[in-house]
Amino acid sequence: MSKSSYFSSKSVFGQLISLIDDKKIKEAVNKHDSDRYIKRFKSKDHLISMLFCSFAKCNSLREVSGAMLGLSGKTESFQLSHIPKRSTLSDANKNRKVDFFEEIYNKLLQEYGSILSDSRIEDVLNKQVKIVDSSTISLFKNILNCVGRKSKEGKSKGGIKVHTVINADEIVPKLVWFSPATRHDHNFLEKLKCDDNTIYVFDKGYNDYKAFEHFTVQKTGFVTRLKDNASYRKIEELDIEGRIHSGVLKDEIIEVNAKKDKEISSLKLRKVTFYDRESKREFEFLTNLFELRADLIAGLYKIRWQIELVFKQLKQNFPLRYFLGDNENAIKIQIYCVLIVNLLLAVIQKKLKRSWAFSNLVSFCKIHLFNYIQLMKFLENPEKDWKIVKSEVEQLSFF
Repeated sequence: MSKSSYFSSKSVFGQLISLIDDKKIKEAVNKHDSDRYIKRFKSKDHLISMLFCSFAKCNSLREVSGAMLGLSGKTESFQLSHIPKRSTLSDANKNRKVDFFEEIYNKLLQEYGSILSDSRIEDVLNKQVKIVDSSTISLFKNILNCVGRKSKEGKSKGGIKVHTVINADEIVPKLVWFSPATRHDHNFLEKLKCDDNTIYVFDKGYNDYKAFEHFTVQKTGFVTRLKDNASYRKIEELDIEGRIHSGVLKDEIIEVNAKKDKEISSLKLRKVTFYDRESKREFEFLTNLFELRADLIAGLYKIRWQIELVFKQLKQNFPLRYFLGDNENAIKIQIYCVLIVNLLLAVIQKKLKRSWAFSNLVSFCKIHLFNYIQLMKFLENPEKDWKIVKSEVEQLSFF
């Protein structure tokens, strides 16, 4: 490539890794003591190796170690001190604390949160909307409690459930919590922080009246769907204003019983019945937001679909079908490294003035992972470099 082309002293992989400040890695190592008794394969080497696995979509330890051995002499741009063998990487995935990788992810969220955030929803409601959901990742071995039906032979697969919270104005998970696939979703509600500036949106799998009572006492809003077999008492039917969306069929105040152990208390909630013309379905929403318009309650729940797109993006673009270890710790490390890569590429996507589909961006970085081009400049105008090279070839052919 000529001097006028987008040449860089760092590979694309090196440029992506440089988005993680080395100071943050050292702080995470010291905080969780993740290099204790380790002589060669340090936490940073482990992190870079697993990020390479996610960027390159590797499906086995052999693939990761083999590919990285071919990088001998090219590791200076991303400061890898030790290229791991299969056994070394396997042992590290089994024994190194997953807390180190979680800390790196949370630090990156803090650093790049302002880039990823879009405050339009918060500006309208004067509150932060957070979406809660879970996604089950099937495992070939029964590492965690089984997921799905048993086979004819009586065997069952393992499964890990990834519970997440995302801000409605962001495109990456904010809070991550793991559980066996068989554990009920509503147990995750106790992990949520309550304040009067937050509205949580989740599906009816999270129905827990005692948790809803706690939200109401803490002045934290929520929107969910009413279960089909829900038991409640109708107290009052509210008038539907003429200016409200015609999809609103009913707006009611109801009372439910919140049970915990042997204690039973009454809780007043709001039930909004809404007909969605697109899906031609009727929905019943449950909320403690009495001051919002009924159609806005339905609109808030519709935002929940965004978290499904996040799960789809993660599963389609990164190696979450095959894991490099058959133990819980290795699986969690790989999931956190996928989340880190997803975050880094989301930052790149947000910084670009040119529009790139996320899947295309992932494919581009995989193909050019160890090419020495200036990533941001090339992504802004990839045709420019091609035109320069083509022009130079034409000039040479003329002579």
